[in-house]
Amino acid sequence: MSLCRSTWGHCSIYNKRHPPGFSYRELYMRLDEGSLTFNANPHWGIEYFLSRGILDDSAKEIAKFIFCTRTLNWKKLRLYLDRRRDVLDDLVTLHNFSNQFLPNALREFFRHIHAPEERGEYLETLITKFSHRFCACNPVLTRDLGLSPDAVYVLCYSLILLSIDLASPHVKNKMSKREFIRNTRRAAQNISEDFVGHLYDNIYLVGHVAV
Repeated sequence: MSLCRSTWGHCSIYNKRHPPGFSYRELYMRLDEGSLTFNANPHWGIEYFLSRGILDDSAKEIAKFIFCTRTLNWKKLRLYLDRRRDVLDDLVTLHNFSNQFLPNALREFFRHIHAPEERGEYLETLITKFSHRFCACNPVLTRDLGLSPDAVYVLCYSLILLSIDLASPHVKNKMSKREFIRNTRRAAQNISEDFVGHLYDNIYLVGHVAV
C-alpha cells in the first residue's frame, strides 16, 4: 500500500473494504495503466479509474486524486481541467496559501495547475480562482494591506508580465522597480508602494511565477 500511496497519494479505493483476492500489487499496476491512459487521453484515463472503482465519480474525489498525484502529464491535465471546471473548483480549494507571500503562493498554484502558454479565458479563470482563494486563506493580511480578490487579480497579472519581462532574453530594456511600482499602482491604487516593491524584489531574485 505504501508504494501506491507514494505515487498516488489519494484514491477512493484506499478507504473502502476490499473484496476477497484484492492485492495492492494489482492495484499498483492498474494505477500505472490508468496514469498512462490519462497521459494519452485524460478523459479516458479518469473513466478508467472510475470504471475499476479506484475513484468515486465525484468532482471532489477526482480533485483530491489529481492534487496528490505527480505522474499526470501537465498538458493533458490542463485540457481536462479546462473542460471540468467543477473539478478545477475543488482542486483550487485544496490549496492552502495561509501566510504565504503572494508571488510564492502563485508559484505553488502554478506548480499544481499549470498556466496556459497564451493569455486567454482559461488563464483569466485560473487567476480569478487563485485570487479568491488567496484572500480566503489570508483574511487578516488582505484586510491589513487593503487587498481584495480584484486587487490580487491585478497584482497576479502584473507579476506574470514582470516575470516575462525580466526572464526574456528578447527584452533588452528590463522593467525597473520604479516602473513596476508606477504601473501596478495605477491599476491597484490602494496598494502600498512598499508592498509592490517587495513583489518586484521577489521576482527579480527568485524568478518567474509561472514556471
